[in-house]
Order: sequence, then structure tokens, then C-alpha cells
Amino acid sequence: MTDQIEFLHLPYQSAFLADDADVKIIEKSRRIGISWATAHYAALTAAQTDGNDIVYIGYNKDMAREFIDDAGEFAKTLDANLREYEFEEEVFKDGDKDITVFRLRFASGHKVEALSSRPSNLRGHKGGVIVIIDEAAFHDDLPGLLKAALAHLIWGGKVWIISSHNGDDNTFNEVIKLARAGKLPYSVHRVTIDDALAQGLYKRICVMKGDEWNPEAEAAWREDLFKKYGDNANEELLCIPSKSGSKYFTRALVENCMERGIPVYTYKCDDEFTFKSDEEREQETAKWLRENVVIPKTDESVFIGGDFGRSGDLSITIPFARSRTMDLRCLFVMELRNVPFAQQEQINKFIADAFPSFRGGAWDARGNGQYLAERMAQKYGTSRVHQVMLSRQWYSDNMPKHKARFEDKTITLPFDENMIDDYRTVGLDNGVPVIQERTGDSKNQRHGDSVIACVMADFAERNDGGDFLEPGDIMSASTIAKKQEKIPYHAY
Repeated sequence: MTDQIEFLHLPYQSAFLADDADVKIIEKSRRIGISWATAHYAALTAAQTDGNDIVYIGYNKDMAREFIDDAGEFAKTLDANLREYEFEEEVFKDGDKDITVFRLRFASGHKVEALSSRPSNLRGHKGGVIVIIDEAAFHDDLPGLLKAALAHLIWGGKVWIISSHNGDDNTFNEVIKLARAGKLPYSVHRVTIDDALAQGLYKRICVMKGDEWNPEAEAAWREDLFKKYGDNANEELLCIPSKSGSKYFTRALVENCMERGIPVYTYKCDDEFTFKSDEEREQETAKWLRENVVIPKTDESVFIGGDFGRSGDLSITIPFARSRTMDLRCLFVMELRNVPFAQQEQINKFIADAFPSFRGGAWDARGNGQYLAERMAQKYGTSRVHQVMLSRQWYSDNMPKHKARFEDKTITLPFDENMIDDYRTVGLDNGVPVIQERTGDSKNQRHGDSVIACVMADFAERNDGGDFLEPGDIMSASTIAKKQEKIPYHAY
């Protein structure tokens, strides 16, 4: 079986798995398969009578489920006398939180457990357990988690610490520094994306996809990967931690408030589209909206935020529904790239008109964005639409309040890598959280666009005027509600 696992893994994966240190760390590039290889090791180890229990700690429920699924898939390939196991899912209370544990219980008597990041979750496990802390740098309480995990060393357990970097002053990086200085008896592995490529990562990707490998394709794949990570590439791919305090939102903080299944729509126009007739542009855009955009029905109050871009950055419009507990839930994301001014107005009004309970919105009114913000205010009234001139003072007043939603888990966003990257571009500039970096390449450039749209919607909700007034109208609340009910879900 050892031969089987070595055959499946690339050299850097095998080297980490074979290291028998009581505590071992790997600082790694993203997307190189360390977690995947670890899941395979976990299944093999737990399946054997002389093996060990494995406890995997991810920083959210999705990570835990993905790990246990990978371990289960690998277990199916083991010898007939080892592959027998049962899958269990258990939910228990930890204070005010519901904790889900995913478990593979093998006939050997050992088990693989995957659960979320809380130091208390490690209590009650007996000696000999291998504790795996994945993406350690992104856990909310890494010091507490390490303290709980290291207690297992007393009874013959082991601790694996796996992560990409999340800032120079993160506990993960501090532990690595101490280990390299000889102050902690831990082994340290380091694998950048270039190390992984040199040891066959892209060749393995080609085998899995059924593609033919060649050095030109590998170079192009690497270049595209670096473009996607933009200014974050050094930290995410080359294991170079960013300077202290540069990231305002941690990846874990954002991901913990994300949910799969919330749609992200992208409407992209070529340059020729701009110079078609008004009627053609309006009809083509209306057709795209009808065929692609599903408007969710909701009785909850809806708040909309918009960030404007024309030829370079994206325009993004995001509607949120407010629950009775005052939480905000994203209904969908609309991304517009190279879309003419008139069609941006058309699409934004389509979104606002689609929700009878549209209660308030805020649009970026800087530069060219002033046109769209003004048009939205003209139609829906200044009591509902805020025309926001972004400034350092506005960021200082509103970004901390928006971050508090993530800390309190009172906001839900779609699980989308681009949105994570957008939030990671927010950094402190002399104490003020602002958008600091661009991501993507010249054709797919982003500048924290979805963050601005989200903060705008959050701002609109916190500044809810309570009235639905059109310019010049004097209406009772009941009259306004009746008027809103007549608006069709598809305005075009």
C-alpha cells in the first residue's frame, strides 16, 4: 500500500507525508494538491488495524466536507480487506454554535474526522491521534487551536500544520520563523508553485484532463495563474508573506460568510456593440436579461449597491435581501464589462424594478458613475437612492461597519473566487481601509469592484429612509406599496 500512495503522489507530496516528525509544517502555494494528498494518507492510515485516528480541522464546513469526500473516494480504491467503512454526519452544540462533524469509521476501529476550526473541538480525543490543521494561517484562533492540538503529543499523537501565507505577522509565519531558528523542534517544508511545476504538477494536471503536455502549454498555464492572482501572487503562489497589516479582510473571514448556489451573472460587450442603434442595444440587452437572469422572489426588503466602471474596471450591481434579524443575504451578483452607459442604466433599472420590495440603494457617483447614480435617483427618488462620492472619510466611516458584518456573520455572499480576491485588495493606508491593488490581467481587470458594491448596499441598508418616494410625489406608505406591486419581474 505504501507503493500505491507513492505512485499517486508527486515528490513534494510524498516528502511531506513521509516526514515522521511529531510536528511538521508546510508553507505552500495554493493549488498544488497537499490537502488532496493528505486526505489519501488519512484514509490509508485509518483503514489499517495498526493505524491511527485522523482529525482534520478546516476553517469552515465546506473544507471539512471536501476533505472527507476525498478521503472516502480514496478509501474505495484500497484493498478489499481495508476499504470497508461507514460515513457519519453529526451535529452538536458548542456554546451557541452548531458544529458539524463528518466522519469515516473504518472496520479497523479507526476513524477519519473532519470538522471546523474551534480549539474546543479537539477535546475528548484520545492519544495517538494525528491532528491536521489545514490553511492554518486563516483560522480565527490559531494560537488556541495549536495549544489544543499540541496537547495530543503527550499521548503519542502528531500535529501537521498546512497553509499558504496570510501576512508576515500571522501566527503561522511566526511559528515557521521560530522553527527555522531552532527555537521550536518542528520540521518545515516549503513548496512554491515553481517547485511544484518542476516536480511534475502540470504534467499530472494534463494526465488527469487527458491533455498532451508540452513546455509551452505549461508556461502559458503558469502565466495565466499569476495573472489571476495579480498582486497577491507572491503570497499565494510563491510563499512570500505580505507585509504586516496589509490585508484588512482575511480570506477565512470572507469565506466563512459565503454560500454556494448564489448566482454571479456576467454581461460582456464587444466594442462594436457600443455603436449599434439605441433600439438594437436595448433589445439585445433585454433578450440577454430574459434568457440568463433568474430573479428570486422575496417579500423581504431589498437593498442594492452599485460600483461603476466603463472600459477598464467592472461595473457591479448587487441586490441584498434583509431578513427579520437584520442580516443581509446576496440575491445575485451582476457583473458588467465594457457595457455602454445606456445599457448599464437599463440593467440597473431592470434589477431595481424586479423587486417590489426594493427599499433603498447606493451607487458610486464618482466620475462617469455620476450619470448612473443620478439617473437612478431621478427614477426612484433621493429618499431611496444615495449618490455616493467615495472618499477616504467615507471609507473610514463605512468599511469597519461592513467588516463587522463578516465578524458577526450577518452577511451572506456567493462562494466566488473573484469576490474573495476583491476583498483581499482592501488594505490599511495610514489606518484607513481602502482598495489598494488591482487583480486580473489587462482584459479582465478588477479593482475591488464587488467590495464597493457590497459596502454600498450595506450603507443603503444602514441609512434606510423608510419611504418610497418618487421626485415630486407625496404618497402614503400603502399607496407606495400598491404601486410597487405593479412592477413586473421582467421589466423588458
